[in-house]
Amino acid sequence: MKIDKRVRDGVTILEVEGKITIGKGDVALREAVHQALADGATKILMNLGSVSTIDSSGVGELVSAFTTVTNRGGRLKLLNLPPKVNDILQITQLITVFETFDNED
Repeated sequence: MKIDKRVRDGVTILEVEGKITIGKGDVALREAVHQALADGATKILMNLGSVSTIDSSGVGELVSAFTTVTNRGGRLKLLNLPPKVNDILQITQLITVFETFDNED
């Protein structure tokens, strides 16, 4: 799994690529979100367009990231949900928790 970070108009964008699964992917995601918060980010946009797989651990990590960012006064939103990720969020009703977008603008 690979996560690149960039900032655009005051929004920290995390470009997530690969698998968000138990072991490496979930830990990498947690570390990326915590690092963004440590760097002072309050608006985080997670681009999931290049995510190939997500498991229950990965879904749990998305929820944990959302909670952590929200509790610190920030906002976390999701961008470019792949069909598999969208389906899982629909089934679990988490789609009602996250704000999602189809384009970065």
